Amino acid sequence: MAFLRRRSGTPAGPDFDVLAMDPGDWPGHFGAAILAGADGSCQGIFLRYDLFGGRGPAMLIGNLPEGSPARAPEDGVPFEVRQLLAALENEEPVGVVSSEDFPVMLGDDLLIVKKVKVSEERVTCAQFGRSDGVQVTIASWDRPISDDLYQLLKPLPADMFQQG
Repeated sequence: MAFLRRRSGTPAGPDFDVLAMDPGDWPGHFGAAILAGADGSCQGIFLRYDLFGGRGPAMLIGNLPEGSPARAPEDGVPFEVRQLLAALENEEPVGVVSSEDFPVMLGDDLLIVKKVKVSEERVTCAQFGRSDGVQVTIASWDRPISDDLYQLLKPLPADMFQQG
C-alpha cells in the first residue's frame, strides 16, 4: 500500500486539530495526506517527515479521530507503522511483540503513552489519546522516540490541509 493521498479534488480538511511537529522545524521534506472515508469525511491525517539526501522517511505521525477504521487494525499493528514500512518499500511481515504504558510529563500535565514494540526492530512506535478523542501515533524509523518529542508536538494550521 502506498502512502495515502486523498483522490477527491476538494478535500474539506479535518474537523479536529492535527497535532504534529511544525514542518519548518524539520530538517528535510514534509508531506501530509488525508485519509478519506467513503462518504468523504476525514478519517485521519498523516504527516510524513523525510530526511534530506533521499535517505527516505524518518517518521510518520497519524491523527485518527474516533470511529476511524484505521484505529483498529485486525492484527494490532498500527496503521502508521504499515504506512512507514510501505514508504520505505520494506515488505517484510511485521507483527506486534508487546506494548506498555509509560507516563510522560508535559509541563504540569501527565500524558500516558503506549509504546508499541513491533517485530521490525528498526521501527519505534508510540501512541496516545487526546482529550478530544483523537489518537496520535508516531512511527519512527531507525531512531528512538524520546520524551522530548512530545514537547515539540503542536496543532498545525487547518489551512495546511485545504486544496486551493
